[in-house]
Parts: sequence; structure tokens; C-alpha cells
Amino acid sequence: MLLIDYNETLKWMFAKLPMYQRLGKTAFKKDLTNIIALSKQLDYPEKKFLTVHVAGTNGKGSTSHMIASVLQQAGYKVGLYTSPHLKDFRERIKVNGNCIPKKEVVKFIDLHKVFLEQQNLSFFELTVGLAFDYFANQHVDIAVIEVGLGGRLDSTNIVTPLVSVITNIGLDHTQFLGETLAEIAFEKAGIIKPEIPVVIGEKQKETTQVFKEIANKNQAKMYYAEEVILDNYKTDLLGNYQKKNVKTAVMTLNLLDQQTTIQISDKEIKTGLQNVVANTGLKGRYQILQKKPKVICDTAHNKEGLQLVLEQVQNEQYDQLHIVLGVVNDKSLDDILPLFPIDANYYFCKPNIPRGKNKNELQQIALKFGLKGDVYDSVIHAYQNALKSAESGDLVYVGGSTFVVAELPI
Repeated sequence: MLLIDYNETLKWMFAKLPMYQRLGKTAFKKDLTNIIALSKQLDYPEKKFLTVHVAGTNGKGSTSHMIASVLQQAGYKVGLYTSPHLKDFRERIKVNGNCIPKKEVVKFIDLHKVFLEQQNLSFFELTVGLAFDYFANQHVDIAVIEVGLGGRLDSTNIVTPLVSVITNIGLDHTQFLGETLAEIAFEKAGIIKPEIPVVIGEKQKETTQVFKEIANKNQAKMYYAEEVILDNYKTDLLGNYQKKNVKTAVMTLNLLDQQTTIQISDKEIKTGLQNVVANTGLKGRYQILQKKPKVICDTAHNKEGLQLVLEQVQNEQYDQLHIVLGVVNDKSLDDILPLFPIDANYYFCKPNIPRGKNKNELQQIALKFGLKGDVYDSVIHAYQNALKSAESGDLVYVGGSTFVVAELPI
């Protein structure tokens, strides 16, 4: 009976509440009014546990999982809120690596359904409220909270964290956050709170002054993760880009140990970084799905992220490269398609969401950049054909969007 209730509950959530991941701009709300009202309705759950707040264009999900993994390793009961999910809605809300139980999702919606409908909350606002309520009820010691979009007006921005983290700034979601790196940095810097230390993952000349001004205004001490020496710190996450995220996580964890009541040893940091997947269940980050042919998937979906991933893909050893590619329709293809190699075989597809880019359009635009391949009616069909075409010494890469990776059997 519970399964039916849970599925019905999910159906109601997806149907009733505008969901940015599926619909895009029409579901985006530039306002904290709703989440403040929901927090009040829930008796301010975010005030009942400690937090680390993580924003950024790329790497914020991996960094959040790394920090959570180490805190678990240090013996704390750790909440982890991330978005979007890959396979199961419940991946967004975890305690010590375990997804929120279905019955808790059902119970929350059942209790608050009338308020949620009256308030006209978005899917994301509801999910943030559910996460905070669950973490408070579970009496977590600390929660790592990943920003959904931007920072200043993101629903997660009602927390007062021990440390704020901004991984980096890239040109993504420009229709909401601004057209320049400085404008986007201003939105991300909205998570900087008075007298709360902030870790900046990457020093970028276009954004440094923005961060400095906002940190100074808030009397928040700023730390650059680039100052961390990485010799002794390695992670089980395979992407080369994770080196930057490791630095950001290590700097954050050191600050927690030095400046707060949270205690973490260097040994716990090292062990936690080596066990991110086991501790938190993170998937889709330069994940190897099989060996012969080698198959790699990655959720990178913007210029900065794809550039790093595709460089690593092209440095792999292989005879022929096969790329299963799908994107969402608000991505700038002129920015990302030039990054892809022209000597690969392409399998164009559309992720199964309303925001998915039409596969035929993608094929036509890709052709202008010398990328050639066939179109397929689903991600799985494209993937199966790539596997069928690939010899054992070839490499298959699947990506372009989180939602493409989400449809793989991982």
C-alpha cells in the first residue's frame, strides 16, 4: 500500500508543483517569500542543526559529497541535500548516505498538502522544506546543503552556516543569473553571511573583486582553496577536475576543525575523501560503467565543466571514440559544441524531459561544427547502438546533460 501512496505522492509533486529541472524558466521563482513562509510553518527546522552551504557553477555537488563523506568518517550524523537527482527523487535528501525513506516523503506531503497548495510552492521550495524538516527530526549533527541555482535568492539561502563555500563561477543559467562572470558571482556571493568564513574554490580575475566587496561588507573572512597543497589528499572520484574540488573540500574541513565545535582529524579527511562513493552514494561523476569497451558517463553540462571532462576523455587510450550526446534546450550550443572532437562517432538523443533539446535539431547544429552521427528516439536506444557499434578497444562517452546520464542503467 505504501508504494502506491509514495508513487501517488510523487505524481502529485511532479504534477502540482512547477519543477525547474523539467520545465526551465517558467518554474523559477526569484524570491524567498515562499521558503520563509514554509520554514515558519515547519517551526524553523534549519535552525535546529549546523550547516555548511555550498554554491558554485561547477563542482558544488562533488564538493558537497566530499565534505559529507569526511564528516561521516569523523563520526557525525550528517544530512546531505543536493539537486537534481539522477534516478530517485529521494537521492536529494540523505542522512549518512541513506536516502530519506518513502514513508517520510508521504507523511510530509500528507501533513502539509493544504499549505503547500495554498502557498503555491515550487517543487524545489517544497523539497528544501522537506529536507530541512527531515534533518531536524533526525537530529543530524550537521548538514551539507548544496545551492540549487545561484545563491542570493535560492531557497536554501535561509541557513546560517558554519562555513559558506563557492566552488567557482562559469557562464551557466545566464537567463537568471546575469550575462557576465561578475554578475553571476554577485548572485552566488549572496550566500556570504555576516562574520561567517567563506571558501572560494577558484581565483578568477573577473570575480575576485565582487567576492572581496561582499565579504568585506559582511566582515566575512575569505579563504582561497588554491592555497591547499594536495600531495597527501586523493579521492575515489576519478575526474581530473576533482582535484580542484578536493582542495575546496579540504580547506572547508580545516576551517570547520579550526574555528568551530566540529572536530576532524587529518586521517579522517584522507579516509573520507577516498570513500566518497561508498559513504554518500554519489554517481555520474566520470563514472566508469564497464571496461570492454570502456564506458564513461559524466553529468558535466556547461562549457567549463565539459571542457575539463572532454580533455580527460581524449587523453584516454582507445581505438575509436563514440559519444552519446543529448542536451537541454537552454544551453548555448555555440559555446559547448566546439569542445567536442570531430573524429568521434555521435549518437544524438533527447533526454526524456520537456526541457530536452530536439534530437534532430541537435544533429543539424552539431553538423555545423563537424560532428557527425545518427539520431535515436531515446537515450537508451542511442546508448545501446553505441555499445553495439563499439569494438572492445573503443571508448564510449555518455553525457551533455545530467538528464542523459540519469537514463542510463547505473
